[in-house]
Amino acid sequence: QVQLVESGGGLVQPGGSLRLSCTASGSISTIYTMGWYRQAPGKERELVARQYSGGATVYADSVKGRFTISRDYAKNTVYLQMNSLKPEDTAVYYCNALIRSTNYWGQGTRVTASS
Repeated sequence: QVQLVESGGGLVQPGGSLRLSCTASGSISTIYTMGWYRQAPGKERELVARQYSGGATVYADSVKGRFTISRDYAKNTVYLQMNSLKPEDTAVYYCNALIRSTNYWGQGTRVTASS
């Protein structure tokens, strides 16, 4: 079994910053990718950012230049630094890991950018 535990969500004013963390534990051999998705009310879940084991990254166009994904390989942890948050970034953010061809998901952490 693999567990993903997220932390770091909350309420922030537009223009503010938050940092999300997600740690994988359990029967982990090789993590191919770790990343973040989000789902806003009434919308489909969408990719925010992903980092591959070799270090390559992918970002949604809407967050490029504002969000940064990073990984601590020794700790099986992925981070999402979110700067210049906008109201449209409000969503539940889910951690995702691809391990041995299986996708695993965290429970989600809510991020609200509102004044």
